[in-house]
Amino acid sequence: MARTRTHMQGIGTRIAVAAAAVAVAGTVWGVATIVEPGHATNHENASRQTDDPAKDGATDPQAPGNPGQVPDGIAHASESGGNAVNITIDDGPDPLWTPKVLEALKKYDVKATFCMIGPQAKAHPDLVKRVVAEGHRLCDHTMDHNTGMDKKPRAYQEQQILEAKKLIEEAAGGGTKVEYYRAPGGAFTPESRALAAAHGMRPLGWNIDSKDFSKPGSASILNTVKSEIGNGPTVLFHDGGGNRAQTVEALDDVLAWLKEQGRPTGFPVITGPSA
Repeated sequence: MARTRTHMQGIGTRIAVAAAAVAVAGTVWGVATIVEPGHATNHENASRQTDDPAKDGATDPQAPGNPGQVPDGIAHASESGGNAVNITIDDGPDPLWTPKVLEALKKYDVKATFCMIGPQAKAHPDLVKRVVAEGHRLCDHTMDHNTGMDKKPRAYQEQQILEAKKLIEEAAGGGTKVEYYRAPGGAFTPESRALAAAHGMRPLGWNIDSKDFSKPGSASILNTVKSEIGNGPTVLFHDGGGNRAQTVEALDDVLAWLKEQGRPTGFPVITGPSA
């Protein structure tokens, strides 16, 4: 499930550059298309970790060191159970591609989980509000999408997670809460998972990487989902980080195929088991 590293290794630098551009020209990262050759992941086992403390170091959410409302094991299972599929969308919101993704989801009456970058949410509160208004859920995808999060000090991880949560919830308004946390590239640590859980966010993994970020063609994206659907219920797509035309086309194809297969869709579990 590993994804190529080239793009996201430099994303923190690009966001820093974009932040400077905001001050000078009023632009924000994500409004302009970012050229990306690939999307990095540094943890294949983001799709394999479970709630089992013996397997992934998960802690009891009621233990003194982890007073969160939700488990800190990485979730994959669907609240809808059975053969339901969870659609998850990363790296937005984006003013061009997020509306197109939302249209595809609406066409098939599918609800998804949107894993948002903090500055993107702040830049596009109208899109965050639309995502919520259309019945989708929100996920914290940090401030800078640093795929080296697991190598950073706890203080850095805390800033990345909690500041993004704050910006996303402020953009959503109306008391909406961010219900999940997804580490960039799957770079979870026991500390970051416990921190997210302590603030009401279930760590969220994935089972199927659609490979849409590498833009292999919509047919290839569809075939990847079909071939990996047996891995588990949670599928990873993107609405940010560059041209997502292939994602939009493939998402429509995937949702049509799931409907043909009689596969319902749902949200990842929050308090339930991970597998």
